[in-house]
Amino acid sequence: MEQLNIKYTAKDFASDQDVRWCPGCGDYSILAQVQRTLPELNIPKEKIVFVSGIGCSSRFPYYMNTYGFHGIHGRATAIASGLKVSRPDLSVWVATGDGDLLSIGGNHFIHVLRRNIDMNILLFNNKIYGLTKGQYSPTSEHGKKTKSSPFGVIDHPFNPILLALGAEGTFIARSIDREPKHLQEMIYRAAKHKGTSFIEIFQNCNIFNDGAYDHLTDKEVKDENVVVIEHNKPLVFGKKRNKGIKLDGFNPKVINFDDGKNSINDCLIYDETNNDLAYIVARLTDNPSFPTPIGVFLSVERSTYDEEMVQQIEGAKKKLGVGDLNKLFNSGNVWEVS
Repeated sequence: MEQLNIKYTAKDFASDQDVRWCPGCGDYSILAQVQRTLPELNIPKEKIVFVSGIGCSSRFPYYMNTYGFHGIHGRATAIASGLKVSRPDLSVWVATGDGDLLSIGGNHFIHVLRRNIDMNILLFNNKIYGLTKGQYSPTSEHGKKTKSSPFGVIDHPFNPILLALGAEGTFIARSIDREPKHLQEMIYRAAKHKGTSFIEIFQNCNIFNDGAYDHLTDKEVKDENVVVIEHNKPLVFGKKRNKGIKLDGFNPKVINFDDGKNSINDCLIYDETNNDLAYIVARLTDNPSFPTPIGVFLSVERSTYDEEMVQQIEGAKKKLGVGDLNKLFNSGNVWEVS
């Protein structure tokens, strides 16, 4: 990727468009953290593209002073795939919501992950359809009452991290809109990863699903309900940092260092290159007996689809020569209609 001699600031990535999200929406924080992080990448603005589908999050390209593409519902990853494959020199980003990506866009999502196309996907997960005024989404909790489920949701919700792991993504992370420093770190790491980077961002919809993540963001309780996973570090949490997670075989257990039976040395040391650990820890999400994990679940290297395609085309040119489209059109069985 082309590097810069000049230094950008966050303001350089802010467009002249009025931001039209509801006041207090978590999307504002995500926008701000992206704009604060991009200058650190030293990539020319003209080489950055944001692609979106349909939804509140999908207004994102309008607010970025970069190139952008506002697509159709669920097709952002498909559009972004075509763009990256045809222009591998670009830094391609997808801004999408839990409905856009995981419902109508679910098929495109799993295939971009397995292909490992070098792009970055930001999932704004507010567990609701906000743009269409409060219907339940693929991540809405079981039993939740919404305008489209007045007696409670009976679907089992997706865990987006587990879905990404199942599709064998190579960079899978999670952050929270109200943790700006952590979110900036995740965005930066995603941008530096070669391959498909996926970040699930817990984002509050203060109009149609307000408080969905209060237990993870309220200063009084969040330390007891969130565990930050870091490579080669123990899984420790709690307001006094006196609790941890250890493995009993393949079963995770919460331990308390104050009981005299356990210490930080008994905690699981996380390895972000271990797919099996990623599965175990990702399943702690929404389990009331465990804190919710945020951080990088998995970061591994694998060849990318776009690189291999370029190599394949160059190999074909060396073997067969540069093609002639006009000659191809007029070869084989052709005839004139008169």
